[in-house]
Amino acid sequence: MDTKSLCLGALSIGEASGYEIKKMFEEGAFRHFYDAGYGSIYPALKKLLDEGLVTCVEMEQEGRPAKKVYSLTEAGRDALKVSLKQAPARDRVRSDSLVMMFFAHLIEPGHRAAVLDAYIDYYRTSIDCIENTACDDHPFGHQFVSGLGYAICQAAIDYLEENKEFLLSGENSKDQLKETKKSKVAAAAIDHAAGGVA
Repeated sequence: MDTKSLCLGALSIGEASGYEIKKMFEEGAFRHFYDAGYGSIYPALKKLLDEGLVTCVEMEQEGRPAKKVYSLTEAGRDALKVSLKQAPARDRVRSDSLVMMFFAHLIEPGHRAAVLDAYIDYYRTSIDCIENTACDDHPFGHQFVSGLGYAICQAAIDYLEENKEFLLSGENSKDQLKETKKSKVAAAAIDHAAGGVA
């Protein structure tokens, strides 16, 4: 999915500035499954504006530069629907944290622990963002993806916490690896998707 389509999708939820769209990727509804920054968002918005797929209104702000607020046009909504009919590209995972854990045998125990703790904190923050943006009034697709994101993040936290000592011990015993609480994670995901908080 290109950034232009992502911006169209963001604007289908409601009008927004480039900054507000970026926040959706940093701490909003898109955080747990897509990443985009100013370097790709603003050029995409300019192209969409040139193509008539969005409109832009400058809103005055006291003591600050005017804010450009973008809105989706009907042509933009049609273009979004066309892009959503394409076959999805294969998901790609890039994680510096997992690279460091893969080579944990080459890393000092203290740094190993710091990397692991930061990774657990990342998933906890992601769950907080999912819960803060969840709403029963959102379309069913939003609720489905939020529930899946919650399940993935919770499963990661469970695995990391239950096997923390295995990584920190520096021992090569596979028997130390523990199974995650699958039933607990599944129940939490179902409850979250239904609008509850696990």
